[in-house]
Amino acid sequence: MPGPARNSVAIAGVLLERGALRYTPGGQPVLEFLLAHRSARTEAGTQRRVECEMACLAMGPTALLLDGAAVGDAVEAKGFLAARSLKRRSPVLHVETIEFIEGAKNGIQT
Repeated sequence: MPGPARNSVAIAGVLLERGALRYTPGGQPVLEFLLAHRSARTEAGTQRRVECEMACLAMGPTALLLDGAAVGDAVEAKGFLAARSLKRRSPVLHVETIEFIEGAKNGIQT
């Protein structure tokens, strides 16, 4: 693989689902959640509506911060993609930083 591998994601949306805070055997807090994104983008010169749901996982202080969040809260999540597990290869966004967005409705800042 030539050059450094890049794996960086930033996405804004609303918390659609939030799991219960749990802890790893090593004592690290972990929280899984589902982020719903909605926006409009230009692709190949055409305006396009974009909607998706992203499975996310936060650990450590980020998980503790999200534990106080409510479904419907607007956030911007930044992190990297990794396989859900060794057997399930679908991607999960591992959130390293989270920012709550003020004045946002349905994931779109107003």
